[in-house]
Amino acid sequence: MTQVTEHGGGVWSLRVPIPDNPLGHTLVHVLDTGRGPVLVDTGWDDPASWTELTDGLTALGLSVRDVHGVVITHHHPDHHGLSGRVREESGAWIAMHAADTAVIRRTREAEPGTWFDYLARKLATVGAPEDHIAPLRAARASGRMRTLPGLRSALPDREIVPGELLDLAGRRLRAVWTPGHTPGHVCLHLEEEHPSRLPGHGRLFSGDHLLPGISPHIGLYEDPDDATETDPLGDYLDSLERIGRLGVAEVLPAHQYAFTDAAGRVRELLDHHEERLTGLLGLLATPLTPWQLAERMEWNRPWDQIPYGSRTIAVSEAEAHLRRLVKLGRAEPVAGTDPVTYVAV
Repeated sequence: MTQVTEHGGGVWSLRVPIPDNPLGHTLVHVLDTGRGPVLVDTGWDDPASWTELTDGLTALGLSVRDVHGVVITHHHPDHHGLSGRVREESGAWIAMHAADTAVIRRTREAEPGTWFDYLARKLATVGAPEDHIAPLRAARASGRMRTLPGLRSALPDREIVPGELLDLAGRRLRAVWTPGHTPGHVCLHLEEEHPSRLPGHGRLFSGDHLLPGISPHIGLYEDPDDATETDPLGDYLDSLERIGRLGVAEVLPAHQYAFTDAAGRVRELLDHHEERLTGLLGLLATPLTPWQLAERMEWNRPWDQIPYGSRTIAVSEAEAHLRRLVKLGRAEPVAGTDPVTYVAV
């Protein structure tokens, strides 16, 4: 049965499933405007997900052909995957921050093997064992890269400009740039009185930036052609503080459920990451490669039970934490090591 939640004030959420993913579903939000409904995110590009999205719209007395626009919080396939199909069916525009549009453009334009070659090199650099790298080389040789999600993601028609109101008839929806989970992640501040008159300043479509029960993945921003040392975890922590200062009455995230006390949740996440960084310094009393650090970090299951693909994601998160520690002057690379190891200072 389609699960539709009414949030009041012309806002609804639709549960759109994510295939084979423990998160279960993406909450696609529907915002009524004077020119027709606008979607905040669209869900994974999968037949079952499309059915749930269209059935959810039908339950609201709408058709996908009625959709006027699509606002994307970030480029990941569980948020942006169905955007192209929605546009094909309705003629709707798609809006996204320029930094995430750049990710989509370079992914679409890359030669089929570019990403596998890049990832294999990168994993060798961080100390991954050969048995983890070998499947990437095999996939590269077989051409299976073409089946990965996100290679043909839709390019947006409009740019979301931080700090500006989106062009939505009858609504005040302001973009707040919140990099960290992706370089172009945005939250969307609905600057209108809460329909239940909860105390606070409007509502926030938070995407993956602020979730009630989990911390989003923060890994390195991947660009094979750019050697710039970004600091995604630093970006995320700064963005959290920015969101905490908005004083919103309610948060409407893209996963789990709506919640209040955004400032309290921000404090919890800031404390969580500070505790994690402190714990990593303890591990780095002995020099470790990023892969060795990931093996020793605390995850939601023991390392030997973490699936192959999730280990690659985990080591990227370990690298992001290492980069933050290095930038803070709390850790440093050990000269002459290959693969490079890091130690607390």
